[in-house]
Amino acid sequence: MRLGAIALAACLPVGLAAAASPAAGSGGTAPVYKWVDSSGVVHYGDSVPAEYAQSERSVLNDQGVEVGHVEGRKSAEQQAADTQAAEAAKRRAQHDQFLLSTYVSTKDIERLRDERLEQTDGQIKASSIYIDTLSARLAALQDRAGHFKPYSNDPNAQRMPDDLAEELVRTLNEARTQRQALETRRREQADMRAQFEADIQRYREL
Repeated sequence: MRLGAIALAACLPVGLAAAASPAAGSGGTAPVYKWVDSSGVVHYGDSVPAEYAQSERSVLNDQGVEVGHVEGRKSAEQQAADTQAAEAAKRRAQHDQFLLSTYVSTKDIERLRDERLEQTDGQIKASSIYIDTLSARLAALQDRAGHFKPYSNDPNAQRMPDDLAEELVRTLNEARTQRQALETRRREQADMRAQFEADIQRYREL
């Protein structure tokens, strides 16, 4: 290679590097390549060493101006990241199109937001009332269970009836399930509110 594998400092002007090339100085058309080695040092030459043949590099003309760019071979992780970024960009574009084709103004989004949040509020209130009912029932059952073994301190206490034990366990499980469902609805409501706010902001940008 005419320029050899001479390493030039990153701060060296591109024009000077190109001037060092016989092709550049004589008006030749041979391209000059610029690449970075594994240590971060910038190199210039009329060919690229084999170990960097798959690396990213620039193509310079005889004035030291970049006229082309060769992408390096990407790792599996980089390719996966690029794929994810492309899919995310596609989803954003589709969502932008949805916003523009569905709503006439931000008032439409705000109106739908208020309707959805009101519906969710109703579901949360209904769940809360039901949980209160279950809590009251559970407290009554636990009070009854306190008169039987193994909860009673009375040595003459009888064994808890099977139907009471079953009802106690069933009510306890139902209360636990309903509380978990209520927390899920509250998270969904928060996510819904955040999504609507993001849609309103994005619609204004579009």
